[in-house]
Amino acid sequence: MSLSTREKIHSAAKIAMIVDLLADQGVSADKALAGVALLPAQLRSETTRVSAEQILQTYRNAIRLSGDSGFARHAGSKFCVSTYGMYGFAILSSPNFRETMAFAVSYHQLAAPLVQIDFKEEDDTAAWTFIPVPHPEIDEPLYAFIVELQMAVLLSLHRNIMGPAFRPAQVDYASAESHGDKGETDFFGCPVRHGRPENRFTFDAAWLDRQPDFGNVLTYAEVKQLCSSLLGELALSAGVAGKVREIILANLPRRIGCGQIARRLDMSERSLRRRLQEEGTTFRHLADALQAHVAIKYLRDTDLRVEDIACALGFSEAASFRHAFRRWTNAAPLDFRKAQIGRVSPVIGQCRPFLLPPPAR
Repeated sequence: MSLSTREKIHSAAKIAMIVDLLADQGVSADKALAGVALLPAQLRSETTRVSAEQILQTYRNAIRLSGDSGFARHAGSKFCVSTYGMYGFAILSSPNFRETMAFAVSYHQLAAPLVQIDFKEEDDTAAWTFIPVPHPEIDEPLYAFIVELQMAVLLSLHRNIMGPAFRPAQVDYASAESHGDKGETDFFGCPVRHGRPENRFTFDAAWLDRQPDFGNVLTYAEVKQLCSSLLGELALSAGVAGKVREIILANLPRRIGCGQIARRLDMSERSLRRRLQEEGTTFRHLADALQAHVAIKYLRDTDLRVEDIACALGFSEAASFRHAFRRWTNAAPLDFRKAQIGRVSPVIGQCRPFLLPPPAR
C-alpha cells in the first residue's frame, strides 16, 4: 500500500515523544514544533492525526535542537507496545512469535510510516531489514535519525514481548559513520557495525520458539480484524486514490467518469490512471468498491427499497443494481439484508464510515 506523506492519517504519538524528550533538555514545545503546524495541546488528543511530513519536520527539529548524539536512539527506547494502540495490543496477544513477526510486517504502516520493513528467518538467524521511505527531503542526517530511532524501537519492542533478557546478535547500519557516538554497543548489548550493505537487526531465531506470555488466539483474531479496519482507513484516506474516492462518493447518483475526475484534479485521464496504478488500484475498482460499500450500508442500516437504493447509486433500473450487487457479494440484495441483521459486515469492517449520499426520491 502506497501512502502519501502529506495525508494526515497517523497518530501523533511519535511527535509527542520527541517533544517530551526535547522538553527534558529544556527545549520549549513551540520550538520543538516549529514548522509542524500543531499546537502542544493537540499532541494529547487521541483524535489528532498527523502526516508523515509533520513527523519528518519534528525529527528535523530534534536534530537541530538536541545536542545529544544518541537522541534518536534514546527516543526509540521510550516506545513500547502500548504506544501503538490496537497494533501493539495485537502484537501482545499474538499466539506465537513467528505470527507476531508476520503481523508486524503486514501492518507496519500503523506504527512505522517512515520506513519500508521486512523480516526473514534463515536457519538459526532471524533478521529485520528496513530503509526509510523514498522522500526528496530525507537528507543524510535525517536518514540516520530515522534508522537509529527504528533500531532502538525494535530493541524496545522485542524486550516488551520477549522479556528484558532479549539481546540482538548483531546490529548493522548502512551509514558509514556513527557520528561520534560511542554508546551504541553498550545500548544494544551486541556488536554494532557501520558501512554495511543494509540496515539489519539480527537475533537468534531460537527466541521465536518461545511461548508469548499474553498470547490468546481469540483475542488476537479480534484485534487483528480491527487492525485490518484501521489499515483500510489509511488506504481509503491516502493519496490520489483517496481524492478520487471522495469525488466518486459525492457524485454517486451521477456516475461521474474517470475523465471528469481527472479534470477536477487538474491532470489528464492518462496521468490519473497511471497514478492510481502506482497506488495499486484502478478507477473501476474504486468505483465498484464504493458502490458496494454504500449499497451494503443502505441495506444494513435503512429500510429503503431496493429500487430507491439503485437510484441513489446511479443505476437506471433495479435489475442492473441487483446484477451488480450479486457480482459484489454473491448474494441478492434482500437476501443479503436478511442475513446481515444483527451482524457486522466483513466488507464494512474494512472501510471507514462514509457519509452516505441522500437517496433520490
